[in-house]
Amino acid sequence: MGRKKYPVIEDLLITDIGAEGVSIGRHENYVIFVRGVIPGDVVDVQLTRTRKAYAESKLIRIKEYSKDRIQPFCSHFKNCGGCKWQMLPYDKQLYYKQKQVLDQFTRIGGIKNIKLKPIVASVEDKFYRNKLEFTFANRRWLETHEPEMEKNDRSLEGLGFHVQGMFDRIIDLENCYLQAEPSNTIRNAIREFTRQEGYDYYNSRSHEGMMRNLIVRTSTTGELMIVVIFNKDKKDLIQALMDFLSVEFPQITSLQYVINTKFNDSIYDQEVVCFKGRDYIYEEMDGLKFKIGAKSFFQTNTEQALALYKRTLELASVNSNDIVYDLYTGTGTIANFVAQHCKKVIGIESVPEAIEDAKVNSVINNISNTDFYAGDIKDLLNIDFINRNGSPNVIILDPPRAGVHENVINVIRESAPVKIVYVSCNPATQARDISMLLDMYELAEVQPFDMFPHTHHVENVALLIKK
Repeated sequence: MGRKKYPVIEDLLITDIGAEGVSIGRHENYVIFVRGVIPGDVVDVQLTRTRKAYAESKLIRIKEYSKDRIQPFCSHFKNCGGCKWQMLPYDKQLYYKQKQVLDQFTRIGGIKNIKLKPIVASVEDKFYRNKLEFTFANRRWLETHEPEMEKNDRSLEGLGFHVQGMFDRIIDLENCYLQAEPSNTIRNAIREFTRQEGYDYYNSRSHEGMMRNLIVRTSTTGELMIVVIFNKDKKDLIQALMDFLSVEFPQITSLQYVINTKFNDSIYDQEVVCFKGRDYIYEEMDGLKFKIGAKSFFQTNTEQALALYKRTLELASVNSNDIVYDLYTGTGTIANFVAQHCKKVIGIESVPEAIEDAKVNSVINNISNTDFYAGDIKDLLNIDFINRNGSPNVIILDPPRAGVHENVINVIRESAPVKIVYVSCNPATQARDISMLLDMYELAEVQPFDMFPHTHHVENVALLIKK
């Protein structure tokens, strides 16, 4: 049997942007999802997957450009997997993010008459990230002119981000607009040194090659962390690269490395070796200091995170007698913010290293009214736990994208705090979870924040008040 041939739809007008930033067109009242385009574009597409009510498609060509379309600022825009909304003006990005929140709460949560505040724009829309992770690969993406070159004239190693939809191909970045200097300079220097000295780059298919990943972390205090991840324990090569970095970039506060021989890139179960300086850097927010290690979770847009935390504190409106539970506390950033204004904060997080950071962050800020617990929240948080630690007046939630486990929702209902402040990076799961609480709580306010300009991602804070 031959493969099913999907039809081509011509002159499709893109009218909207839906979930996950995918654009929408309608053909004879049939919804067609298209990536890489914006409302106002007229396109030809080939359907790739059809369902009863919608179809996914592949863009063939843009026949007419939207009047809203602008020139992307990055030369890697078409192929790179990040910053996919550069062709959309920033005010339009904010409009569609706000609309996404409203759509998710209405459609998934079934919630009407939402008190949705205007989205808070990011102060900076470039160089706003304090952490980037780059990948080394022995098969980089070839730019349009390069296939014409002789094979021997082409260097095939790359250091940068994944090509959209390809796990084994890398965009060899020259200049990235996500993180301020010296991020670009250090990354390019590492690539030049390792190529000149004959280091082989990682092949994710065969699991071969020395150079694997690079993490660059910066802070508003001017501190700088570099973590190089190797696939092989070749001590002479590791020493040579570390020596090069420490001499060429004396401003590095924390120079570390990891030897990761696993098949996945995660370093959370790996030993991090500190080669020079401290094994952490400090960030400061609103008079508080936060210790950040190689494995620490910390919001990647520092300035916008501060605005988010301040709003969270405002919505929680705690007083000196309140007991607050901060679920999915991470490194205790929100917990330590809130602790200055209430009786006690109980923080729970599944990552033990993050909890150790949270405890340290309390100590260095002279905060003594926090208690932190490591463990899976759905197992740890139960009525016995609440009886031991005190019943919460306020619960703050900041779960991962998958949202809150049903067991946790049930315990929240049982403990019945006066207020719940739900922080989320995924309005869809946030809306789902909130809908399970609306028989007991009123959804008083929803406040979106743009943490990641030029992407479809939106952060959201919701306040629920007990009826």
